[in-house]
Formats: sequence, structure tokens, C-alpha cells
Amino acid sequence: MAAAAALAAAEPPPAMPQAAGTGGPAARRDFYWLRSFLAGGIAGCCAKTTVAPLDRVKVLLQAHNHHYRHLGVFSTLRAVPKKEGYLGLYKGNGAMMIRIFPYGAIQFMAFEQYKTLITTKLGVSGHVHRLMAGSMAGMTAVICTYPLDMVRVRLAFQVKGEHTYTGIIHAFKTIYAKEGGFLGFYRGLMPTILGMAPYAGVSFFTFGTLKSVGLSYAPTLLGRPSSDNPNVLVLKTHINLLCGGVAGAIAQTISYPFDVTRRRMQLGTVLPEFEKCLTMRETMKYVYGHHGIRKGLYRGLSLNYIRCVPSQAVAFTTYELMKQFFHLN
Repeated sequence: MAAAAALAAAEPPPAMPQAAGTGGPAARRDFYWLRSFLAGGIAGCCAKTTVAPLDRVKVLLQAHNHHYRHLGVFSTLRAVPKKEGYLGLYKGNGAMMIRIFPYGAIQFMAFEQYKTLITTKLGVSGHVHRLMAGSMAGMTAVICTYPLDMVRVRLAFQVKGEHTYTGIIHAFKTIYAKEGGFLGFYRGLMPTILGMAPYAGVSFFTFGTLKSVGLSYAPTLLGRPSSDNPNVLVLKTHINLLCGGVAGAIAQTISYPFDVTRRRMQLGTVLPEFEKCLTMRETMKYVYGHHGIRKGLYRGLSLNYIRCVPSQAVAFTTYELMKQFFHLN
């Protein structure tokens, strides 16, 4: 009976279990939103810092930077430090951290809120509400933080000696002045949203399903009591890492062509073929026509597996640990 009660409390998906919101008005007033925001933000920053060098290489390969277009993933990882120093692998990471903290925080917070809304207002439960809530949370986080991602990509695409932007502030000012004001920061938003909906939805769905199934059939082997609430079962750390990695790999495969399209549209005037890639359809048609599927729409996917698996694993695992640290269970 004790195991069943613990499992019932642990059943909700990765972002805050339902038990977290049942502490009464006093508990909710006790900076709950702030603690939840911090937990998601820290998880996002840890995940992205882990794979920052792979993110830089992915941007260079996706947009066929002329310095590295003839290279593969691992040869680019070796070439960047030789040309730009080891810090070159982290170019654009400052803008990434500024973006990813609110992105991670908004995504995990929104996931729980959407999940509750879908369950209570629409009457949808089970595995489907995870997929719907994850998709909506991902799109919400993208829309709120997209300008920061735009700037981060522009900085990451630059090569030493050929800088268009001197830093984050200069990039913001330049894009605003030369690319249509505020709307210039939202180039490529549509393929981003179309890609994020299945990516975030499948990611949360897969992780939540693996978690609930694992705790249902092997609670002793795979789970342990939460440090902040013994009545809630959580996955052991190494199982969390495994489930997060699997979730990331599946989600990335489905949404990758939209990611390639987004990057090219974000880079905009930086690319010589800018006028041929003004819309999502034109961009996808151009990439497919000139580079095909494997070397175009899925260029850099092998790197994304290497990048995405540890990134998602660290994100979900860190968030689970932060939930316990901030007493969200």
C-alpha cells in the first residue's frame, strides 16, 4: 500500500508532480512560483553549458559556414580551436545563458500549468495530456525568448577575424536598425514553433511515460523516495539520465528539419543566399534542392544526437534534483 501511494504521488510527468501544488494556500504563497522558476532555469543552464561546444559546431554546419563547410562534426570540433582558440567553441554561449535561463524556467513552469489546465478544463488525462502540455509549454517558452536565440545564433556563426557583431548589445542594436525593427528578431519563428511543438511534446511525453512505467513496474529497482517528500517516488539519478537521453533523441529526430530551416532564417543577411530563403517554404525548398535530405535537411543530425542526448538527460535530471532542493515535491 505504501508503494502504491508513493507511486500515485509520483505518477505525474517530469515537471512538478501534482503533489507539489497541494500544500495549501500558505505553501503556494511561500515563493512557490519563484522556486519553480529557479529550478527550471538552473536545469536549462546546466544542460546547455554541458553541450555548448557542440551547439557552436551545429550552427556552423547547419548554415554551411565557408570556413568549415568541407568538414564533418569531429573535424570541425578539432578545427575551431585551431582557428579561433578553445574559447571559440563557446562563442555565443553568453547569449545562450541569458536566453536559456528564462527559457528553461518558462518551459517547465508552463508545462505544469498547461497540464493542469488540460486535465481540469478539457478532461484530457493519461499520456495524451503530457504530449499536449509539452507542446504548448515549448511554444510558449520559444515565443518569450526567441530574440535572445536569434542573437546567440548570429554570434555563434561568426568566425574570428570576420566579426559583424562585437557583442550581445551590439547585435541587438544592429538587427533592430538594419532588419526591420522588432520584427527582425522573429525571423524564422514559424519553423521554430512548428519544430518545437513536436520536439517539446514528444520529449516531455517520452520522459514522463518512461518515468511512470518504470516506477509502476519496478519501483524498488528504478526509484527512491524524494529527499523533500518521502511519500513521493522519484527515479534514481542514472535512470533519470537514461530516460532524458532517450526522450531527447526521439524528439530531435522528428523535429530536426525545422531546426535546420530555423537556423538559416535566423542568420538572414549573414548568408549569401539570403534572398532565396525569405520564408519557411523557400528555405526548406532551397536546402532540399541544393543539398538534399541527408546533407541538407538532416545535416548535422549525428552531432545533434551527441549533443541532444546528454543535454536532455542533464536537463531532466537537474530539474528533478532542483525540485527536491527547492522542496517542490
